[in-house]
Amino acid sequence: MPYLLLGAVLIVAAIVDLLWTTLWVDGGAGPLSARLMTWTWRGFRQLGSDRSRVLSLAGPTIVALTLAMWVGLIWIGWTFLFAGSENALIPARNDVPVTWAGRFYFVGYTMFTMGNGDFYPPAGIWQIAASFTTASGMLFVTMGISYVFSVLGAVSQKRSFASSVTGLGERSETIVKTGWNGEDLTGLHLPLDSLASQLELLAKQHKAYPILHYYHSQQATDASTMGVAIFDEALTLIRFGVPEEDRPDAAVVKNARSANHSYLETLHKAFIRPADDAPPSPDLDRLREGGIPTVSDREFEDALDELDERRRKLLGIVTADSWDWPPLEDE
Repeated sequence: MPYLLLGAVLIVAAIVDLLWTTLWVDGGAGPLSARLMTWTWRGFRQLGSDRSRVLSLAGPTIVALTLAMWVGLIWIGWTFLFAGSENALIPARNDVPVTWAGRFYFVGYTMFTMGNGDFYPPAGIWQIAASFTTASGMLFVTMGISYVFSVLGAVSQKRSFASSVTGLGERSETIVKTGWNGEDLTGLHLPLDSLASQLELLAKQHKAYPILHYYHSQQATDASTMGVAIFDEALTLIRFGVPEEDRPDAAVVKNARSANHSYLETLHKAFIRPADDAPPSPDLDRLREGGIPTVSDREFEDALDELDERRRKLLGIVTADSWDWPPLEDE
């Protein structure tokens, strides 16, 4: 009886965690997967520190461990379940009692190959249990593998977003200066719309696949965390550092700001917390050097005070991804 109960608990725990992670878009990772991701990432942070090559292995490792955990729990769970009765399995060729290794072997080939006849369940409930074993292997293992492919596609998209941001400028002031046409910042309408669309998709993917937070890029210019921070700081400069008559269309800025907010709302699913202090402020003098009109330093600092929590979240995602706060370079 204890083996039956333990087996059922392991199977249910694995299936709930798998379905939670793969099918519940707003639920993030399941309880088991979320903790596995966090602990593995912390381990890589301790091993890798600032070595990006080591940290870049964290994402693939977490995916592999998550898939192995699901398969392993289901496999072990069914093994315990078939150990719940001495008559659950019968050897096909002799009367030697079925060992633990034999049960483990039976569950494995039943999950993946429909069995080879070395052992068989007697008629009745154990035949039904064997059928469910096969179904769990075919259905849930396939779902897990499909989840992996979805994650890999999202990883490419998050790096594409980062490259699009840093292509405009590797610091927030540079992006604003890039959009200045000598009269206003209307040149940023199309880039802001495009980046907002990419980031909105990225936010939804991070909500559905929190494991994306642990895919570390070897190059800062390909890191979505850096891209998000640079993009949001550029929007802060545009919204609060430039006079209203010189800004891009308000709807464009608001839409881009909303996309950033959606992304920041995904952080709690990855157990990422805001930094204790706000990051350094953007430099209005760099805009003035480019002939861009700005508000006073005092007015800008007052606006940044209102954005303290938001900016601490930005710093939190940057440091959690083992990067230093932007800019990536000095002009």
